[in-house]
Amino acid sequence: MKQKIWLSSPHMSGNEIKYIQDAFKENWVAPLGPNVNGFENELAEYLNVKNAAALSSGTAALHLALIILGIKKDDEVLVSTFTFSASVNPVVYQCAVPVFIDSEKDTWNMSSELLENAIKDRISKGKKPKAIILVYLYGMPAKISEIMQIAEKYEIPVIEDAAEALGSTYKGKKLGTFGTFGILSFNGNKIITTSGGGALISDNSGYIKKSRFLATQARDEAPHYQHSQIGYNYRMSNIVAGIGRAQLEVIEERVKARRKNHEFYQNIFKNIEGIELLEESGKDFYSNFWLTTILIDDKKTNGITNETLRLAFEKENIESRPLWKPMHLQPVFEKYPKYLNGISEKLFKTGLCLPSGSNLSEADKERIKSVIIEVFKN
Repeated sequence: MKQKIWLSSPHMSGNEIKYIQDAFKENWVAPLGPNVNGFENELAEYLNVKNAAALSSGTAALHLALIILGIKKDDEVLVSTFTFSASVNPVVYQCAVPVFIDSEKDTWNMSSELLENAIKDRISKGKKPKAIILVYLYGMPAKISEIMQIAEKYEIPVIEDAAEALGSTYKGKKLGTFGTFGILSFNGNKIITTSGGGALISDNSGYIKKSRFLATQARDEAPHYQHSQIGYNYRMSNIVAGIGRAQLEVIEERVKARRKNHEFYQNIFKNIEGIELLEESGKDFYSNFWLTTILIDDKKTNGITNETLRLAFEKENIESRPLWKPMHLQPVFEKYPKYLNGISEKLFKTGLCLPSGSNLSEADKERIKSVIIEVFKN
């Protein structure tokens, strides 16, 4: 069998082992230590924010953001429907109500028009939303100016789910730094990885201090173990943070490689009718192109669909993946309020994520290209 080409596999810099060895040498094998502190400081510096808390996952970061904002039972939280379930699960952890907002066609991210319609409608029902979770799909910036303007108008805090968007910017400013909180993920398939892990970022020092407190079981300052609040085991380990420090050293190289992958696909598809790539919407938008994604119009491709191409890749041991199935179509979330325009459902039905790892070799790209040419040759 041919060697597997993954959708987005880990890409080590080679320097990770140095930080890990330092941790072992100093016996800092714990959920705190010099690597955790260093990673937090380096993340904050890279993003140009005041504070970062290194945590066990992006989901943990989102959960803590909701807790700090006081989200509780029956509160409503507006969230993108076109996303992964981890963007929504923490809302339900809090026994709160996710209210799903559909996409707009240019960026595939949350529609500002539907967002404002939803806010007005929820207020008319006596349920003013308590937060907005804005997800950046596949590294693409949303129309942030419009969304932040609406959020400020109705005084609703924004949590930016930038799990897929480290290195992306809007008007030169890093994603995750516009709202009250930003969420990052360092899962194994992300643009940089710590194997598993995440971060909560904010310019509010008090919020980040509280997140670290809650993430370490909310232990009060006392010589004995005393707890006045429910806490969580959400802190990142010093070993994992060491991997993150070495990964962060090469973040700009990784962004360049992903953007180069996007150009590779642009060149392949430019002469194939019925294929549309997700592209930046103007000079204000700078995407890390964590994944390059396409839509396939089978009316223009003689019946070739996203599934046709996915299966052709699979036959050659190449991983590709459908776009996210919208949350309002998920059985676990179908009972919740939703404000729809049909865009996310169309994207799901016609879209595909293409192999986009920053470690794709030229030989890998030739294999990928050969499959695409074979599928669309007629």
